[in-house]
Amino acid sequence: MRSGADKIVSNIMSDAQAKADVNKSEAQVKVDAILADGEKRAEATKVKISEDAAKQAEMRYQQIISEAKMNARRAELEAKEEVIEEAFSKATEDLTQKAATNDEEYVDALIGMITEAATEIGGGDLIVLLKEEDISKVKGKLDSITDKIKSATIDRKKPANLNKIGDAVSSETGIETTLEIGEPIETIGGAILRTRNGDIQVNNTIEARMLRFKKSLRSEVAKTLFN
Repeated sequence: MRSGADKIVSNIMSDAQAKADVNKSEAQVKVDAILADGEKRAEATKVKISEDAAKQAEMRYQQIISEAKMNARRAELEAKEEVIEEAFSKATEDLTQKAATNDEEYVDALIGMITEAATEIGGGDLIVLLKEEDISKVKGKLDSITDKIKSATIDRKKPANLNKIGDAVSSETGIETTLEIGEPIETIGGAILRTRNGDIQVNNTIEARMLRFKKSLRSEVAKTLFN
């Protein structure tokens, strides 16, 4: 009896061991599969992190390059602007010196600026505002201009005065025009003209003209300096 029982027990133990071995083997397979999957996912994550880091590094690189180019462009523009401003400053200085003399070219230009402003107003009874030093140039040292302001030609054989300019403006506008010297003003040169009642005024001083034409002049100066 005991021998039979031992055999049964032995068989049960053998079956249990076999099942345990199978379970252990299956568990190991599962463990191995889980570990393999984990390693695979870890590797994928590692690669992704590496790729993301590379992308971020490339983006940062491009950002740095872009910023460097922008800074270089800004520095270049600032340097050009500085040179252009120096050119305008030198031009203003030269004009100031020329307008402080009896230079014939400036006197002719002064006549042209007065005529241009008077015509722009449309003629009439006008007041001419000049710097103190230019009053005598207008009163006694102006060259003659033709009756037709459109031609803007100058006849240096004839004496001239404000009435001559008034005649030219009258001819152009069809309106009787008279010009009268007003109180002196502070300016490099040129003139301000206004109607006697003060309703209309045209600033044709050198400073005002340079300010008006600075944009187009800036382009021309830039071409001259940098092309």
